[in-house]
Amino acid sequence: MFRLALPPVGTHPPHKGGRYFIFVKLVTADGPVGYGEVYAATFSPNVVAAMIEDVCERHVVGTDPHHVERLWRVVYGRGYSARPDLSLVSVLSGIEMACWDIVGKAAQQPVYELLGGRVHDRLRTYTYLYPAERADGEQVDIYAGTDVYADPDLAAARAVDYLDQGFTALKLDPMGGYSVFDPRQPGLASLDRAEAMVAAIRRAVGSRADILFGTHGQFSAAGAIRLAARLERYDPLWFEEPTPPEMPEEMAKVAAATTIPVATGERLTTKYEFRRVLEQGAASILQMALGRVGGLLEAKKIAGMAEAYYAHLAPHLYCGPIEGAANIALATCSPNFLILESIEDWGGFHAEILVRPIDWEDGSVIPPTAPGLGVELDEYVARANPYRGEALHLEMAEQPLGMP
Repeated sequence: MFRLALPPVGTHPPHKGGRYFIFVKLVTADGPVGYGEVYAATFSPNVVAAMIEDVCERHVVGTDPHHVERLWRVVYGRGYSARPDLSLVSVLSGIEMACWDIVGKAAQQPVYELLGGRVHDRLRTYTYLYPAERADGEQVDIYAGTDVYADPDLAAARAVDYLDQGFTALKLDPMGGYSVFDPRQPGLASLDRAEAMVAAIRRAVGSRADILFGTHGQFSAAGAIRLAARLERYDPLWFEEPTPPEMPEEMAKVAAATTIPVATGERLTTKYEFRRVLEQGAASILQMALGRVGGLLEAKKIAGMAEAYYAHLAPHLYCGPIEGAANIALATCSPNFLILESIEDWGGFHAEILVRPIDWEDGSVIPPTAPGLGVELDEYVARANPYRGEALHLEMAEQPLGMP
């Protein structure tokens, strides 16, 4: 097996799923090609691409893609580390994903059939309540008070639009903007805005849709409990990442103080970090991102661990469609799957960059029957859209309200 590098891909405005996607392509000597995707923002995408090259040259070239477990341990323990390193495990995730794509194609089976077999025939999805778009594809300036995260009535109207498309679950985070100085106490204005948003959406959708409330780890346990008390009467399906990810003990305080199920996991990696969440009782819904958590087999191990705690899976997606396809594979073969994050209906650039788009209808993804991950990257489109600049502010202080 050897690898062929793909440059980071720049997405189209309004950049749903991120300003860039980082793909991995593995090529075998006897034919099958595997694609993976890395979800890492700890360094610039070109640096991450160099990390992929380094790991492949040291540990992947010349190996058998069937030996996923062995490859995982070799990469995980490189440099005498053997601990959850977000950047390294993200790189490993994309490589591992590509190996499974190859193995599935060699066996002429979808990956989910090799990880326990199909459990679900349809996968319920949710989307963020995205701001409106102008004709040029850019999003409306929500700070100008003209869009869904500034106007509860407009948020409610947009929610109904999504229901008309087939969605039965919608997520929003009206509490931003985010800051590296979190956790903090929410201000009264933020609490009022959040409650008004959720109240308006609940009035508009009634019991036709679940509301998923995100916070991106902005608050202390005490602050998150105050916020949860405002939201409980509207019966959200979950309260997402109410505190930062490094201290599940603090998140457990929130889970114990609210009737809203707590969800977390997009910033966690490997079974070891998810074990702490489960043992602490910090969350009952796990949101692993397949391009970060350690890959498909690692996610399947976490799914099995979660079953013993009666915890559910809701794979996270703020990435491209290859990670999305891996999420679909995990969800399809996991009995404790709850709901799948999608970027609206998987259209736009997420469809353009695939040879055949992901099959979405009436609010659900239909698992693919093609071998491997079930999708093929359109390399012509990928190479025609190189990422041309680092526009991501790592301090996050200026990110718009409510966007993932």
